[in-house]
Amino acid sequence: MAKCEICGKGVSFGIKVSHSHRRSNKVWKPNVRRVRAIVDGTPKKVYACTRCIRSGKVNRAV
Repeated sequence: MAKCEICGKGVSFGIKVSHSHRRSNKVWKPNVRRVRAIVDGTPKKVYACTRCIRSGKVNRAV
């Protein structure tokens, strides 16, 4: 679910390092919202990240 259907942004993996330098795995998830958008002329629910929604890459259906 955590993948933007517009730009393809997905989860990122890395290592969280504490002050005492203990390391553990960390996951960064994109801020994905389910919105009604116009896809091929018909309204459809898609998962889009908030950056695509703000920048106007998603044509919202009213």
